[in-house]
Amino acid sequence: MSDHGAAPAMFEPYELRGLKLENRVVVSPMDTYSAVDGCPTDWHLVHYGTRAMGGAGFIVAEGTGVSGTGRITPGCAGLYRDEQVAAWRRVTDFVHEHTRAKIGIQICHSGRRGSTKRMFHGQDDPLPEGNWEIIAPSPIAYGADNQVPTQMDRAMMDEVHEDFRRAAVNAVTAGFDAIEYHCAHGYLMSSFLSPIGNQRNDEYGGELSGRLRYPLEVFDSIRASVPDEFPVGVRISSSDLVEGGNTDDDAVEIAKALKAHDADYIASSSGGAAKWTPIARPAPLGYVPYARRIKHEAGIASICVGNINTVEEVTGILERDDADLVALGRQHLRDPYWMLHAAQQLEYRPFDIWPIQYTTVPRQDRIWKRDRQAAGG
Repeated sequence: MSDHGAAPAMFEPYELRGLKLENRVVVSPMDTYSAVDGCPTDWHLVHYGTRAMGGAGFIVAEGTGVSGTGRITPGCAGLYRDEQVAAWRRVTDFVHEHTRAKIGIQICHSGRRGSTKRMFHGQDDPLPEGNWEIIAPSPIAYGADNQVPTQMDRAMMDEVHEDFRRAAVNAVTAGFDAIEYHCAHGYLMSSFLSPIGNQRNDEYGGELSGRLRYPLEVFDSIRASVPDEFPVGVRISSSDLVEGGNTDDDAVEIAKALKAHDADYIASSSGGAAKWTPIARPAPLGYVPYARRIKHEAGIASICVGNINTVEEVTGILERDDADLVALGRQHLRDPYWMLHAAQQLEYRPFDIWPIQYTTVPRQDRIWKRDRQAAGG
């Protein structure tokens, strides 16, 4: 395709509640476990800054705790203190000043998956010391070696509700362009949604309508705490991938309910309700059918995730109308400039979208090639 031809599907712009994205490719939220006292560091500035320069239209920063005890590990970032807000502001200011990318943040409470080691030291393994009390809808341990969480009472639910509201306000102050509300992978809100983690016998348990009640109450508070034009999306597990858990039929109903409460998109992941279920290792394109159902049956913007690797796969998802946006995680870890290399592969504006500081050599190469052709070389 020529530099001036019609845009390939992945390079078409998109809007989320008026937030204009340059293209349809998203950097997935991926925890890095590298914060200090909940504060992002220079490592985060380089990590997110590089991927923003790499050409993706939308970055969703890692799962960020709404409180100290709502973090998964001691290395997780937070958004509950002023110094954390200021540290995140360095990241968002860089992204906005030097790139065309938009950046959102995923806000999260770890629930029964909290107080564990950094993933690269042992995923979901309990800390050898310094553990904190963890909470959940029901007193069900995530795994045999994990703490039994305290069942949340009304006061705890109100406190967490306020933590999410405060985090939403802080996200705006920190300069983020959007919020992703984490309701997947067995963390607190996911545990409320799933019968695997929620065995309450009050109005917040039982049938799906009861299990939805608390996550929706918190979502409403998030939505009300940010400007009307500010996008708020939700990541859900579209299947618990375990017998007795939520299915993709339940996910469609969850998505419909969130849309009715003014959510802007659903990112359709899966798994995590139980320790032995897969989260990050689906078969290639294994979650695409979930994203398609969410888009077409719930009628809400859909982000497809999960082991998507190639330009051809991204193009196919978009051209088949399986999803509105496509999120890649591993590929952006392996190659921060994945989108720029995709442009070269497709021969679509291969140099125009590079950071201006990097364009001198490509322009010189084009001049050299033109002059050589003119000279008959």
